[in-house]
Amino acid sequence: MKNLCEMTVEEVQNLAQAELDRQQGQCANDEWVPKMYSGQLADKDNPGDPDCPFILGKSYLIRTVTMIQTGRVCWIGEREIMLEDAAWIPGTGRFHEALKDPQVLDEVEPSALPCIVGRGAIVDAWPWPHPLPRGVQ
Repeated sequence: MKNLCEMTVEEVQNLAQAELDRQQGQCANDEWVPKMYSGQLADKDNPGDPDCPFILGKSYLIRTVTMIQTGRVCWIGEREIMLEDAAWIPGTGRFHEALKDPQVLDEVEPSALPCIVGRGAIVDAWPWPHPLPRGVQ
């Protein structure tokens, strides 16, 4: 299994199309798709890729130079990542509290569309172990 960051553009496009087909119930072989979403965690056999710290299928809270978003990584490009079930978070309240309990987020603006985030604009990203916020707050 290749790390997503080592895939060719064609391989990523094929993966994205297979995921779209799977989500629409049209994938002929669903068995291999979840394996692509298992992520590439760093360990003694796989040191990880320092240029690609995101794991496909995992949720994050991402702070950029101007905004904060939450979402699940559904595509990783050389210069961007795409988040599904995304939301713009205009206000987190106390940041350390928001990381522990998403109910304390001051404001949430969920998106009906995926969100593309420029990797060069990312200040930091935090794993998001909670359900993604989908309601307006």
